[in-house]
Amino acid sequence: MDGNFRGLMLANGVSAIICSGNARLQGGAGALQRSVGFAGAIEELPMRRIAASLASFVWALVVVCASAHATGLESQWVDGHNSRARLISGGGIAGVELELPEGWKTYWRYPGEAGGVAPAFDWSQSTNLESAQVLYPAPKRFTDASGETIGYKGNVTFPVRLKPKDASKPIDLRVAFDYGVCKDICIPAQAELALMIPPDADASEELMNAMARVPAPPDARRETDPLVTGVATELTGDKPRIVLRAEVPAGGDHVDAFVDAPDGLYVPLPKKTADDGKGAVTFEVDLSKDVDIAALKGKKLSATVVSDKGQSEVPFTLQ
Repeated sequence: MDGNFRGLMLANGVSAIICSGNARLQGGAGALQRSVGFAGAIEELPMRRIAASLASFVWALVVVCASAHATGLESQWVDGHNSRARLISGGGIAGVELELPEGWKTYWRYPGEAGGVAPAFDWSQSTNLESAQVLYPAPKRFTDASGETIGYKGNVTFPVRLKPKDASKPIDLRVAFDYGVCKDICIPAQAELALMIPPDADASEELMNAMARVPAPPDARRETDPLVTGVATELTGDKPRIVLRAEVPAGGDHVDAFVDAPDGLYVPLPKKTADDGKGAVTFEVDLSKDVDIAALKGKKLSATVVSDKGQSEVPFTLQ
């Protein structure tokens, strides 16, 4: 273990990996093994002798580590099925980072028509945390034998806006992260992650880069982001549909669009129906088949437009 703060992981009793030199604490059923590099000694102690002091001992070391490494805070990697995940943090923002091997993918908040497992985040075991808002980077559309899905390949970081209950105190951030990984079939996976975040943690360049890949709302649109110029709904007649129009700044290629609804309601993937070659594009969502229009009416949906230069998102109500 290097000198960086690596966080805490709870499993099979207690396991804590701390940054001080090579200090390592690992616990399983019935015993705790302590290996301390600076003392040059290894010993095994019964759990009953250290149970009462373990929490305060670990907390003291964590505080020291956090103070010594206030930028680029990160937890241990936790291995899952053909994947690994960790928490990172800095500047009031956290991130759930997921790495996948070549050829594997994971899913956006709406997995797409072919199905999949949308990521889920349970922060209920955190302390000094008022709220955690997960943001989703711009996804891509994938097409294979099973159909079309929406998600990510390689490495993806989900930024998380944190609001502490007491801004003067650290946040003990803990999340049960459920997600899906897929190559030929979709396989559910889970990682339990934890990271102690001091109140004065500096900004993280990695998280700033992740935030730059999150679709911008209209009031925060950047010059290179697509401009959504209109969303129209036509719910009567034999071809109910959503029509989405956008303008893409010069140099923005590989334009795509996605529409998602709350409560897991199904919305088909948009199809591009017009492109003038100068940046103006039109997408349509066909609502005539397998869509519960009555359930969608009055709901706030999101339209996301992405290109290789930027990404934008606008909310709209189906009515």
